[in-house]
Amino acid sequence: MQRSAGSRRRRRNTSRPFLGGAMAVIAAGALTVTGLVSTAQAADVNNAKNAGFESGLANWSCSAGSGATVSTPVRSGTSALKATAAGQDHAKCTQTVAVKPNSTYALSSWVQGGYAYLGVTGSGTTDVSTWTPGSTTWTKLSTSFRTGANTTSVTVYTHGWYGQSAYFADDVEVTGPDGGGGGDGPGPAIPAAPAGLTAGATTTSSVALSWNAVSGATGYKVYRDGVQATTSTGTSATVTGLAADTAYQFSVSATNAAGESVKSAAVSARTAKPGTGGPGPAVPKHAVTGYWQNFNNGAAVQKLTDVPADYDIIAVSFADATPTPGAVTFKLDSAGLGGYTDAQFRADIKTKQAQGKNVIISIGGELGTVRVDNDASATAFANSVYALMQDYGFNGVDIDLENGLNATYMTKALRQLSAKAGSGLVITMAPQTIDMQSTSGEYFKTALNIKDILTVVNMQYYNSGSMLGCDGKVYSQGSVDFLTALACIQLEGGLDPSQVGIGVPASTRGAGSGYVAPSIVNAALDCLTKGTNCGSFKPSKTYPSLRGAMTWSTNWDATAGFAWSKAVGPHVRGLP
Repeated sequence: MQRSAGSRRRRRNTSRPFLGGAMAVIAAGALTVTGLVSTAQAADVNNAKNAGFESGLANWSCSAGSGATVSTPVRSGTSALKATAAGQDHAKCTQTVAVKPNSTYALSSWVQGGYAYLGVTGSGTTDVSTWTPGSTTWTKLSTSFRTGANTTSVTVYTHGWYGQSAYFADDVEVTGPDGGGGGDGPGPAIPAAPAGLTAGATTTSSVALSWNAVSGATGYKVYRDGVQATTSTGTSATVTGLAADTAYQFSVSATNAAGESVKSAAVSARTAKPGTGGPGPAVPKHAVTGYWQNFNNGAAVQKLTDVPADYDIIAVSFADATPTPGAVTFKLDSAGLGGYTDAQFRADIKTKQAQGKNVIISIGGELGTVRVDNDASATAFANSVYALMQDYGFNGVDIDLENGLNATYMTKALRQLSAKAGSGLVITMAPQTIDMQSTSGEYFKTALNIKDILTVVNMQYYNSGSMLGCDGKVYSQGSVDFLTALACIQLEGGLDPSQVGIGVPASTRGAGSGYVAPSIVNAALDCLTKGTNCGSFKPSKTYPSLRGAMTWSTNWDATAGFAWSKAVGPHVRGLP
């Protein structure tokens, strides 16, 4: 969803980008990749120092200050390299590695993110390299090289590529005969105590904690009132099994093979009070969803009580990311909303719920940066969303992440949330059209993974251009065929009709492109539920239990005199 009026979101291209093809040609011409294969012997060692970046950038040198160590994502340990190409610099990070002459070495590293290269120079024979055009998961790059008769050291490097996103690297290995460089050097020392311990989201029975990474640590112990409560391999943890409305003291220590650090400074946190929010009124068989803007972008500014009764689900837009990966927070923009106070907002949520409406919190939007891509961030997401439900009384959550989604971990997050909130939890999703073109897409997989607890997927049928329908034909946005032929993909791809809704802008100013008149929306609803008012595309069967429609936003609807909700709301209620 767009926060700026009439802005045009960049559309993802489903074809292979020209740059990728050009890169393959450049790589072929500029790099030499050999097919050497070696088998490491029992006496072989990893000659790279600080191979996992657990000691920061010690032993490594990165061009133009392009490199830094990060605590997430990591493949093992607590740190990894993040290097960002900028301008004419391609983020090259190097290490001089001691080797033996006339010896074969296996070279490898795990990488993630944008274009990533791994190679060696100064071998005295044939220098080698390998690369990948990027991935969202850890990928292993491997090659091998042989040293010359007089070679006692080589330069190992990683680098990215101009104009591409940052790359991550971890667990570099130069495996072969011991070159005398000492590998990673002496064994680890006992790590320092963690700093930056912070208490985050709370529920009636849990407290989420996060802290800064400690160099050399391989794990952490979390203490509650002086007694160990849990452990973590990352820099966050959630302590569960707590009593409601109770204060606790928490501290954390760092561990590795050498032992355990002293405990950090303690922080206090109090669990939430019971009975403060959660599932509310049942969602109607046919429902209208509207996004309510917690910001002023030129659309009419509204209080929640200004939202017409035609809307059954009101998605408050948006929760924001916190420094803890996966965790979200929400703060009412009182100043931007003309002095609408937090107390009024909370009271208006209850008013809407008393009228039989569900008020949920939306995560993401066009500018949203919430990432859920590992177990810790999944838990942080679930805990923080549930904490907002407890705090404000929200009935559920809307997933509107337009900058990437990991099906594995978002599934875990939403199932954890469901376990906390119980039956009646409202879960909606608002993917872009490209996200639902195939069941292999991360959004589609997430929807299917949580089908038993999913309320509705309101795909955004705008800012899309042309897309494939379920019949394999190309349809252009702005027509009844675009709505029906693309909805058909979800309906025939495994979602229940009650989990499919049509999402459109409320006015011409609500999106960069793709606005359709309310009459077109109603015609598409009729076509899908009754087989009438279709365009050139007519589905092979009807779907009478189709959930309904969604719009961005109630504010843009108000700006246009509520023309959208006045036309679509009654029509949805009149569906079979």
